[in-house]
Parts: sequence; C-alpha cells; structure tokens
Amino acid sequence: MKRKLFLLSAVLPVFRLAAATLFVEAEAFEKKGGWFIDQQFMEQMGSPYLLAHGMGRPVADAETTLTVPAPGEYRVLARTRNWVARWHPDAEAPGRFRVLVDGRPLPAELGAGKNGEWHWQEAGRIKLAAGRVRLALHDLTGFDGRCDALVLTDEASFTPPGDVRALEQLRRAHKAVTDAPVPVETDLVVVGGGVAGICAAISAARLGLTVALIHNRPVLGGNNSSEVRVHLGGRTNIGPYPRLGDVVNEIGPKAGGNAKPASQYEDERKLAAVRAEKNIRLFLSTCVVGGESCEKENRILAVFGRNIETGVETRFVAPLFADCTGDGTVGVLAGAEYRYGREGRAETGEPLARETPDRITMGASVQWYSEAADKPVSFPDIPWAIPFTEKTCERVKMGEWTWETGMAIDQISEFERIRDYGMLVVYSNWNFLKNHAKVKEAYANRYLGWVAYVSGKRESRRLIGDLVLGEQDVTAYNVYPDATCCTTWSIDLHYPDPRNTENFPGQEFKSICKTKRIYPYPIPYRCFYSKNIGNLFMAGRHISVTHVVLGTTRVMRTTGMIGEVVGMAASICKKHGCQPRAVYTDYLPELKVLMTQGVGSGVPQPPQCYNLGGILKKPPVKTDTGKAR
Repeated sequence: MKRKLFLLSAVLPVFRLAAATLFVEAEAFEKKGGWFIDQQFMEQMGSPYLLAHGMGRPVADAETTLTVPAPGEYRVLARTRNWVARWHPDAEAPGRFRVLVDGRPLPAELGAGKNGEWHWQEAGRIKLAAGRVRLALHDLTGFDGRCDALVLTDEASFTPPGDVRALEQLRRAHKAVTDAPVPVETDLVVVGGGVAGICAAISAARLGLTVALIHNRPVLGGNNSSEVRVHLGGRTNIGPYPRLGDVVNEIGPKAGGNAKPASQYEDERKLAAVRAEKNIRLFLSTCVVGGESCEKENRILAVFGRNIETGVETRFVAPLFADCTGDGTVGVLAGAEYRYGREGRAETGEPLARETPDRITMGASVQWYSEAADKPVSFPDIPWAIPFTEKTCERVKMGEWTWETGMAIDQISEFERIRDYGMLVVYSNWNFLKNHAKVKEAYANRYLGWVAYVSGKRESRRLIGDLVLGEQDVTAYNVYPDATCCTTWSIDLHYPDPRNTENFPGQEFKSICKTKRIYPYPIPYRCFYSKNIGNLFMAGRHISVTHVVLGTTRVMRTTGMIGEVVGMAASICKKHGCQPRAVYTDYLPELKVLMTQGVGSGVPQPPQCYNLGGILKKPPVKTDTGKAR
C-alpha cells in the first residue's frame, strides 16, 4: 500500500483561474540582478522568494519578460511582507520596492504597511497591449525587501489566494511547478549537502553505490559554506577507527575561523570532491517537498525534489534514504519519530538536563563583519532600528557565533522570524555605532562588508533511533558494541547571555556557552537510523541523542564522520538486501571492517589544525562491573 506525503497538502482545493491572469514566480525571473533566491522557509510558505539583501545599499533590478495574452487594463499584485512590522508596525518599512513594467514604475511602494505576514499588495494598474512585456523588481532601500510572486490580472475582483495549499494549486495551474516529475533511480538518496551529506554520499559512492545527492542551496557545505561561514569543529582520525574522518579532511577548508571572507570556506573544494565521484548524481538548488511511502512496511519509496528556481520536480526512487538535512525534514515527512526541545531530568537522569522538559533549543546565528574604507562611508539612520544606547550597544566590528537568536522560538515554524531578528539587531547595532555612539568616529571609515542572510542553525528536531544517546553514556564512557566514530567536542550548550537578557529581556541576540569536557567517545551506530522508518538513515545534528548530548555531536567534523559511517552501512544494506537495523543485528562485523579500512582517497590533505576543541586525555578504566573509576 502506498501513500503520498506532501509538504503542502495531499488534497489541493479547487481554484478558479481568472479570465486573463498571469502568475510569475519571482525566483524564476530571467535576470536576478542583485536579488538573491531565499528558500530557507519553503516548509512554511511553499515557495522560495527573491530577497534584496544589499545591507543598506539598493541592489540592481531583477528582470524578466512575459507575454500578455490580450490588451486591457491589468492590476499588478505582489506577494510580500513588511519584515519588521512584528517589532515596529508604525515605523517606515525597511524592505520597500517597486514593480516596473517596461521601465515604468507602478505607484505603490511594496513591502510596506503594518501587515507583517505574507500577503498580496497591489502595486498599481497599467494598460497593456497584447505581446511581450518586461517586468522588474526595483529595490528602494537595500534592506531585505522580498517578493514571492507577481500576478497580473484584468479581472477587477480577482484576489490571489493567501493559503499555502491554494497557492500550490495556482502555481501548478500556471505551470510554475511541473506536474510530471522527472524520475531518478539510485541505490541511495542523500538529502542535504552539508558536511554530513557530502561525506555520506562520497562514502557510499566509493563503495559501489549509485547515489543521488540533493541539496537545497546552490553551493555545498551547509553551515561550512560561504553562505553561512561557520568553521569545522572537533577532531577526526581518532578512537577505535582512526581512518574515520579521511573524507572530512578531503573536503574541509585549510583555514579556520567564523565570519571570514567567502573564499576561506572553499566551496569549490567540496564541489570538486563530489564531482569526482562517478557514482554520484548531484542536484543543487533542489528542495525536497514530499514523497511516497509504504505504510504497511514503514519505509520510504520515493521523495520529490523541486528546483527552487525553475519549479521542475524530480521523483527520487531508492531502497535506502539518508536524511542529512539537519532539521530531520525527510524523516518527519515520512512519519519518523522525533524529539524537539530539552528533556526533563526525570526522563533522562542527566545531570545537565533541566528539571522539567521544555521546547527551548540552541539558537541560530546571523554572522557579519565590517570592512575598512579609505574615506568615511555613511549608513542610513534607520527609523525602524531597535533602540540601542551607550550601555546596550555592542562596540564591535564583526559578529560571529555569539550573535545567536531564537532559543525560545520554534526553529521550524518561526525560522524566518528568527533569521529576520538576527539581521535586525545587526543593522540596529551598526546604525547606533555609525550615527549615534560617542565612538562613532572610530567607525566612520567602516562599512558592512557581509551580513549573512542564510542563518546558521544549531538545533531543531532530533530523529529517534534504536538508541538515544544520553549524557551518562558519554561522560561515564559507556562504550557500546556498535561504537563508531568519536565525538570529541565538549558538551557545549548555548544560553542567552545574562547581560543581553538584562538589556533586551525576551529579545536576546547574544549567547554564552557552558561546556563540559569529555573523553573522545565513540557514538553507537544505532543512533544513525530511524526507529520506525525501516530504510531511513540520518547523519547530521539531528541524530538520535538527547539535547544535552547534542552539545557534543553537532559539530561538523563529527557529523561528517557520521556521514562516512552511514555510507558504509548503506553499502552493507545493498550487499545483503537488508535495511539499516540489520547492519547492527546481523552484519556488525562487516561494518567494523569497513570502518577500519576507511574510504579515503589516499591522497595527502593539507593540515586543518583549527577549532579542534579541548578533550580529556585518558578515558576512565572500567571495573569488572562495567563501572568507570
């Protein structure tokens, strides 16, 4: 028995098209100009959108052409939002833009108003002849104006839908999304092209599997890409299987550091490593939006990927799937058991656990830096800024991991709000330093060189496996028979900085960390596959661990080694025609052989001696009772 799993809805409402209506996806514009495609929030709004991320400098127009079917007066509407309205509904909106038709600006400034939700705004009316017409999005501010789609209609009473399900049907009716997905069949489908997903794909490919690697961004690397700019953390080539980590070393940048220039993250190094594997088919800019599963057998049959620019869909079929999304997106779509937030101490017995469970997580970082100029550079004195004072401002020239938001807000459903607040505090603090601070002369010759618009997330869902690793396992060094790669990072948990809480209660944007050092601890294989979805692996920060243990397993050298192990386990599954659990129950010796051998290329790699973290040197000795002393 099959059932379809849709991110948007399995049943779409009937939607009547207006007589002469044109629907244009902003991300499908032929020329993007200075606008970026932002797809981080497709799970909530069903579509990517264009973002005018100019850091206070208006960006170049995005342009496209379309054919008007009949002459007449057309209303032009844009789906947009005032992104600071939730904080400053009465202030001038930051992300204002206009629609140009054949170079003529329509009257309304879009992205304005008090409505902070996504909605349709009318740009104006214009008389058009039949034939080709040129549309443009003209940014007015450089402060993150956003446009999801445009509608041109000659029907005065026509209102485009706001409901995500109805919008999906409108997109399909206007062929913005393909109705017949392109089929792709491989041995393994890896969803997520961060460090974990890259390593899983390469590991499996080198062991003879055909692999589809799906990534929703145009560049590989996830948090270690030029879009987010977090450096790798933890150690490789350590523990019972010192060859684990060889693939991580092949794709890791030579230099460390957060919030550095784009070239330092070596996107091309990761891409070249993937392209070199003949067994990998790479699908960049492709977001998984749903799939098919077999209810009776609790396994995934296929997932559907949508190109975020063209709307072309692909149906990926395989006997095995690896969720490397970080959010557990594939697992949740398929009905996998998962956990969100912090467990209570009564449940886990962990010393670092909270007294009572809650939905607090570690947050997401919008990193940034400024650059020096040889003369003064102005920055707009923005009326929508969060008010800073001499006491509350951050007198800094860059911000990295400590600029962290959203710990008390849902990291899935409210992620756009979390990212936007991260940008808001950066702009607001910089505004104060440039225009109001007593030390503003020290910042006169500086400008914002980079502000991330792709937010670096630390925690959201965690998929449940046959074993949920807890704090006592790691700190007491309870090594399981299915031990694999070692986690070496301290138990590193983030909290709002108390000084920031004092100044911005409930609106914190700075964090501190509390750490507990550990011995290098080999993570059990049973944390790497789903408890209830038979053919689903997971590699990344969403493996089967408690919130406390996530503090150590979440860093990227560790997640990359997890990916290597998952690729090895997938090869055993193919060899024996089995599912991931059977690797533990029936074929664990074979996995140990592969982990001993490793799947590295054998080519020496440049040293990557940065951000290794401190470790306790000597594991405790076990007594006959199995207790550490």
